[in-house]
Amino acid sequence: MKLMIRNGRVIDPVQQIDKITDVLIEDGKIAKIGSRIAAKDAEVFDATGLVIAPGLIDMHIHLREPGQEAKEDVGSGTRAAAAGGFTTVACMPNTRPVVDAAILVNGLKERVRQEGVVKVEVIGALSKGQEGKELAEIGDMAECGAVAFSDDGHYVANAKLLLNGLDYLRTFDKIIISHAEEDSLVEDGIMNESLHSAMLGMKGRPTVAEDIAVARDILLAEYADAKIHIAHISTKGAVELVRQAKKRGVKVTAEVTPHHLTLTDDVVNNFDTSTKVNPPLRTAEHVQAMVEGLKDGTIDAIVTDHSPHAFEEKDREYRFAPSGFPGLETALGVILTSLYHSGKFSLPEIIEKMSSNPAKVFNLNRGSLEVGKVADVVIFDPELEWAVDDKKFYTRGTHCPFVGKTLKGKAVATIVNGKIVMKNGQITC
Repeated sequence: MKLMIRNGRVIDPVQQIDKITDVLIEDGKIAKIGSRIAAKDAEVFDATGLVIAPGLIDMHIHLREPGQEAKEDVGSGTRAAAAGGFTTVACMPNTRPVVDAAILVNGLKERVRQEGVVKVEVIGALSKGQEGKELAEIGDMAECGAVAFSDDGHYVANAKLLLNGLDYLRTFDKIIISHAEEDSLVEDGIMNESLHSAMLGMKGRPTVAEDIAVARDILLAEYADAKIHIAHISTKGAVELVRQAKKRGVKVTAEVTPHHLTLTDDVVNNFDTSTKVNPPLRTAEHVQAMVEGLKDGTIDAIVTDHSPHAFEEKDREYRFAPSGFPGLETALGVILTSLYHSGKFSLPEIIEKMSSNPAKVFNLNRGSLEVGKVADVVIFDPELEWAVDDKKFYTRGTHCPFVGKTLKGKAVATIVNGKIVMKNGQITC
């Protein structure tokens, strides 16, 4: 099977390619990049005016399987990913039951084989039941292909357990993803602690809770000479801690979400539960720090933290609604609108943060259009204006703060293993 993508702007940060040319895909792999490629019997995709890039990679999403299929499942979640231009996603283990054993990793991988539209990496729990008391079967899960380990949604308060995990996982060259918020400081807080939260009469989650947790986890990783990855970083102090740690040679990486790059806690004013996330939306000062940290390389990757919930769960009083919202289908549009069209980032920089860097951080042989590599490709129109409509979502989650907004930039085709799985917003498989 051959697919010829003609006349697109090919951007590949790994190869430092940025030019108008053609891409030939054959037998599921990148066969050739160049002008006027001859390809008899190939299906032709005219990409004039479009960008051709390595498929987007999101290493932090929630597919909700097993046990929470009313929120999302492998089928709906991977379709949402394809619609957003993602060719690889990694699912977090805070499900019911928690993915804390090899049999659950294998079971989830089988579900992906049956229902998945894009590639799915499995992140295993660091502790049994994510209770923070005893290490889970991390060795067995690593042998079964778990890409990383995390108690996401929970802070690992037991420093000794985290240190043991860091030591043990060096053997497997696997990374721990830290959900960094000191529990004793956040308790029942539901938004960023500030003058704003006081005016709204809502209990806050202080930025120092994240700063303290990030500082401790960096110190433990430095002591163990092991890898630590800071999930959904959101505070100015945490960014500076990561920046200084990298200068010392600590093996620390970090990720940030589109909402922590673009939204402030002002949007909580109307008590729209789609704005309730964890960590919470911060002030403009912290948003600016996220943008600067992403720009200078302190923050390595953009992730969505795609967290869909059933409609009835979010459709309730703000304090009782769960945190999180779906983000796979809006992420590229939000980032292009806010960072590219504002002149803050170039397209190669954005592709690096959404594809090449995630692959590098998690040791995935993806994130590039190098000849011979598997053809995971996104084609997007950076100038396409579109209105976010939750009725057109593939995800089961509908509460999203970007609904009704007009964004500029959208994926028009997603190619996985050389096969078009999404074209013009329609899933094709």
